[in-house]
Amino acid sequence: MEPLHVIVLALIQGLTEFLPISSSAHLILPSELLGWPDQGLAFDIAVHVGTLVAVVAYFRRDLLAMTVGWFGQFGSAGLNDDGRLAWLILLATVPVGLAGLMFHDAIGLHMRSMLIIAITTIVFGVALGWADYRSSHSRQLLQMTWQLALIIGCAQALALIPGTSRSGITITAALFLGFNRSDAARFSFLLSIPVIFLSGLLEGLSLIGAKDVPWGSILAGGVIAGVTAYLTIHFFLGFIKRLSMMPFVIYRLVLGAILLLMVAFV
Repeated sequence: MEPLHVIVLALIQGLTEFLPISSSAHLILPSELLGWPDQGLAFDIAVHVGTLVAVVAYFRRDLLAMTVGWFGQFGSAGLNDDGRLAWLILLATVPVGLAGLMFHDAIGLHMRSMLIIAITTIVFGVALGWADYRSSHSRQLLQMTWQLALIIGCAQALALIPGTSRSGITITAALFLGFNRSDAARFSFLLSIPVIFLSGLLEGLSLIGAKDVPWGSILAGGVIAGVTAYLTIHFFLGFIKRLSMMPFVIYRLVLGAILLLMVAFV
């Protein structure tokens, strides 16, 4: 890969993985507008590993508390709030895992067109804006129940459709259920950890025995994506404490319109 391609694609992945704006909608632009070649599966896995490391590093204290709390249920202390949150994240991961196993191939064959990405970018952008406007913003993460977690998990399964945005749809669902923006985003980011890990593992199995892997590009892409994703999480969580989701909604509508114009005239 060209060094410029590595830098740009890794930056795009790091920026868009956790913002509610759809990474797939952005990753299609360089190839369509600039004619760049496909970056390959190995590079895709590398940048996803980078974003996984970033979210684990950012929420390391939460993850440690959840791990201790989860194992603590087997002792005299019983199940605390952190351990219960760990169970809820595992439960919310089940729908996307099942949907991925059942529909992964069909989605890859029939739903990766620019038209579909443009439509989903717009539709789920509108949904995000409506959810943010209608939400009571009163629920906190400690009030998460297994029913609410399962609803958010089912919404996450929709992110298999390109252009939806995994973080966007989970935050949208949480807002519809009345959670405040910070806790909706926090649950979304924690929920991304098993999803990114499992999807990376599944894709990584197909690389067994691969030859001529560009290790330099892979390492550079993973590092750039990881650092960018870490900073994105930090600034996004600070941003939504002060402002609404409307800037991301407007951005999605503009991006979707650009993609529709590309479908019509390119």
